[in-house]
Amino acid sequence: MENLLIISLLSFLLSFVFALGGVGSAIALVPLLNWLGIPLNQAKATGLFINTISMSGASVANVRAGRLDLRLGAPVIVASILLAPLGAYLSTLISTKLIMLVFTLFLVSAGLIMLFFRGTQQAEPEPAGAALLLVAIGSLAGFLSGLLGVGGGAVISPLMVLMGYPPKKVTTITAFTVPFSSLAGFLAYWAMGRVEAALLLCGGLAAYAGGYLGTHFMQSRLRPAAVKRFLALLILLIAVRVAIRI
Repeated sequence: MENLLIISLLSFLLSFVFALGGVGSAIALVPLLNWLGIPLNQAKATGLFINTISMSGASVANVRAGRLDLRLGAPVIVASILLAPLGAYLSTLISTKLIMLVFTLFLVSAGLIMLFFRGTQQAEPEPAGAALLLVAIGSLAGFLSGLLGVGGGAVISPLMVLMGYPPKKVTTITAFTVPFSSLAGFLAYWAMGRVEAALLLCGGLAAYAGGYLGTHFMQSRLRPAAVKRFLALLILLIAVRVAIRI
């Protein structure tokens, strides 16, 4: 019971914080759940479910405010859905130590990109030329989502900004894509029997509230640059902690 209360609190706080940057909280929640004694694959399934719920709350806020460009996000969403189950399946064939090593490298890369990458001043790519790149980004995000249980938002955001899309538009697309890739990965883990209902219920309700409130707060109160720096530092701290445990 005590663990469930802790997990609910973590789900709310992390979903609120990471929704500020349009990124799913599983990137931090999965290692934290594992530290609390939850098996890694079960932690990944829970993190993916919480990503689905919290980013759904974020997307509801974006849709209501008319901030979402669904046509731009469609290639990323479809590709991520198709590749997430493959990543989830392969994760069951790879040792936990190797998974955590890949996770650490992923966290460091994501944190450094968010901390130092400032974007470009180039115009948005033409739809015809951008479609294949968006599919590639969605595929990579979906695969890592299933493999690591992270949702893929930390892949989508920097790569789309690198392509020339405005950060706020990217944030809304990332927030809308992450629930789909996370749900696809979660369903794969569920089919393999890696879920626990009590964790999903307690964590999911708290995550929805955190994601909804975090997105509203970010859009109305905070500068995107400050949010990105904070999230980057948090991700790098978690990477150090994960590396120490390997």
